[in-house]
Amino acid sequence: MSIEVAKKVIESLDQSLKDDDVGNPHFGDPNVKPFPLNPEGFRRVQPVKSPRKIACIDGGNQEVVGAPNFSIQVNRVYFGMWNGSTRILEKSLPRRVEFFSLTFSTFRNGEIHYDTRLFPPLSGEDRLLPDENDLSFSSTDRTVTLGRQRADIERVASISRRFSELTLAKHVVENELSKDDVLVLDGTLQTAFTNESKYLEELYLTAGEKGVIVTGLSKTSALFTDTGLSLLGAVDKLASQRKIEVEWYYPIAESISKDHNVVILVVKLNSASERIYRFEVQRDQFKSLSELQLNEILTPFVKNSTDTTFPGYPYGLIDADRFARVSYDEVEHYRAILLSQMASMGKWEKFSRHIRAGDAHSVLNMLIG
Repeated sequence: MSIEVAKKVIESLDQSLKDDDVGNPHFGDPNVKPFPLNPEGFRRVQPVKSPRKIACIDGGNQEVVGAPNFSIQVNRVYFGMWNGSTRILEKSLPRRVEFFSLTFSTFRNGEIHYDTRLFPPLSGEDRLLPDENDLSFSSTDRTVTLGRQRADIERVASISRRFSELTLAKHVVENELSKDDVLVLDGTLQTAFTNESKYLEELYLTAGEKGVIVTGLSKTSALFTDTGLSLLGAVDKLASQRKIEVEWYYPIAESISKDHNVVILVVKLNSASERIYRFEVQRDQFKSLSELQLNEILTPFVKNSTDTTFPGYPYGLIDADRFARVSYDEVEHYRAILLSQMASMGKWEKFSRHIRAGDAHSVLNMLIG
C-alpha cells in the first residue's frame, strides 16, 4: 500500500466515523434492556477491605489431525485462585485438566450429524468432563452453523472444551470456594450452543446454594451504540470527557433471557490502563448486592490488575490463559504420534484420503512460509 492510498483510506474513515454523538447502547435483542449513556453514569470503585477470593477459569483447544469428516483435538481447561494479587493453592481439584476429543460425522435420520468422544489422559478426571451425550449435533443446528453453510466440524469439536470449562467451574464452586467468593469465566455468560444452558444452569444453581458470585470478563467486545460506534469506545470517550482518573464501573444493560440472565457493566480496573472491559454478573445475584458488596467484589479485581505487562487486566485471567493455551509445538508433537500410529496400524491409506480433502491451506502455508 502506498502512502497516498493510506492517506485516502484514513481520510475516508475519518469522514465516515462520526463520534460527536456517542448515542446509547444497542443490542438488537428485546430481552436486553440498555441503560442510557450519560457522563453521570460512572461509579468509582471504592477500595474496601474484601475477604473474597477469586477463581479464574479459562480453556484452550487445538486440532491435531483433521479432515472434513473427523477432528482430533487436544483440550485443556485450567483454574487458579487469588486473594487480590496473592495466589491461593487449590484444596482438592487438579488445577489443570487435559483431554483428547474425537469428533466424527455420521449419517442418520436423513442428515449429517457430528458426535464426539472424550479421552482423558489421566485417570480419575472423568467427573470433570462434560457428558458425551450432550456433544451430539446435527450439522444444520443453527447454534453451530455459519450462515447457511453446514456446520464446520472443527467448530463443533471445540464445544467440548467450552462445556468442560463450565463443568470445571461447577466443581470449583463445590470444592474450592466459599460463601461470598467470586468465580470469573473468560468471556461472556451468554450461551451459544445447544445443551450449553444445561451446564450454565447447573453452575448457577450450585453457586446460588454456596453463595458464590458468578461473573464473566471479556477481553474484547463487538457491542455497538445506536449511532454506530463501538460501545466500549463510546464509554471510554465519556470517561475521557469527564477526566475520570480512578478505577470505575458503569452499568450499561441488563438481560433477562434464559440464555443470558445478567447485568452488563463496563469496568476500568487500573487507573493507568488505556483499556476497559465488558464485565457481567449473574442478574439475580447482582440485584441482591449492596453497593458495598459490589465494591467488595470489584476491589480484588482491581488489586489483581496491576501486572506491568498488561495493567488493567486481571493477572488471574492472564495466568489462566497461559496455562490453558495449547501451543503449536504441542500440536505438532501429538500430530506426529497420531500419524505414526495410523501408519503402524495400517490405517494411513484409509484416513489420509480424507485428510487430503481439507489440508490444501496447510500445504500452501508450508510452501510459502
